Amino acid sequence: MTSYNVDEPIYAPATAYAPSALAVIRLSGRNTIEMLSHAFSSPSRLNKAAGKTLVHGYIMDDENVRIDEVVLAVYREGSGYTGEEAVEISCHGSLVVLKRLFTRLEQLGFKRAEKGEFTFRAFMHGRMDLTQAEAVEEIIHSKSEISQEKALDRLSGKLRDSLAAVKTRLVDILASLEVQLDYAEDEIIDEWVFPEAEVSSIISSLKALSSTYGASRIYREGAKVVLAGAANAGKSSLFNLLVKEDRAIVSPVPGTTRDFIETWIDLDGIPVRLFDTAGLRSSDDMVESEGIRRSEALMDDADLIIYLVDPDDALLPENIDNDRTLVVYSKRDKRRMADDLSISSVTGEGVSELIGEVKERLMGLSPQEEGGLSIDSERQYSYLLSCIDALESAERSKDAPVDIMAMFFQSALESLGYITGEVTTEDLLDTLFSKFCLGK
Repeated sequence: MTSYNVDEPIYAPATAYAPSALAVIRLSGRNTIEMLSHAFSSPSRLNKAAGKTLVHGYIMDDENVRIDEVVLAVYREGSGYTGEEAVEISCHGSLVVLKRLFTRLEQLGFKRAEKGEFTFRAFMHGRMDLTQAEAVEEIIHSKSEISQEKALDRLSGKLRDSLAAVKTRLVDILASLEVQLDYAEDEIIDEWVFPEAEVSSIISSLKALSSTYGASRIYREGAKVVLAGAANAGKSSLFNLLVKEDRAIVSPVPGTTRDFIETWIDLDGIPVRLFDTAGLRSSDDMVESEGIRRSEALMDDADLIIYLVDPDDALLPENIDNDRTLVVYSKRDKRRMADDLSISSVTGEGVSELIGEVKERLMGLSPQEEGGLSIDSERQYSYLLSCIDALESAERSKDAPVDIMAMFFQSALESLGYITGEVTTEDLLDTLFSKFCLGK
């Protein structure tokens, strides 16, 4: 690795660098406890402390003056987050205190950690595989309870264990091929037969897992939903209703909204970045025309467009993108369109049906069972597709010689290895861990 050196003791703040009641500083690496004891008010107590215990005292500067009162959480080798000897310092969250502590730690020989270096060390010491390492960052950046819960499942090792079971099945198939390769043709009793049912079953399970990526991405990053339609179709009224506050100006005068308004909302558990846009119409007004141009740009980039239509002027746009557009008739309290999805922002009629339809549209492309296993990483998704592709190639070539067939299954196993980290490159690890927070 170019960024990380597991031979050096490291430190980093694990809490935000801002004034607070408490702050936590993480230390990890060989001889961490003994090194820190040189600045601790009771060095013998710290050096004798058992793993997973707390020690109270003071951190002293190089002139033996107290810097701060602290509580040290002590982890002997093999018991902490990284798998190394480690200490977590709980101190007061004063920026002055933190700066003095950082200076003292560097005097003692600790290096400031890079982003993700603690989790990298946990991976290198076998405390977690790459699916669990990625889950750490996924939990930190979760935008919904569902994404946080699913990331926690992955951190507990559920994805790792599921992929390990698939790997065992593939290894068994490859072992049967290796028997054919290791012995002369006249020594083999049984001819190798392609295990169609087993390979088909593995492909099905991997496809089911890969299909969860789209929905997981939306739970993680949020969905971009744009309210669009002609001027005065009721977009701003619906926006205010969904946001549950008067954010957008509502007026009977067409063209009131000249620029887009956006906010984050929780739509039945899905984090949604909701946009209210300028009404789509021809206009000679330079400002309104620019707002319309921006609205069209947002629609091009949306996960879903809710296209509001006034039932008294029920004209739909040409070249509508049916896959990304949900047509909704507004002003249901005045006139209801038969057999069509309609809502009233005044009475709330039809809004629950609209929310259900939005959720189905956003999740429908990537169905996943509640509480089921899922993936949340583009990297994992890409290697799953590579594994599936190798197995489907094997299916199409089931009459090929055993040496060719072995290559297909070796390729499938290699793809799984990249997901879990059994197969890695330095560039892959650098890219993955550099995205983490400092102190993780």
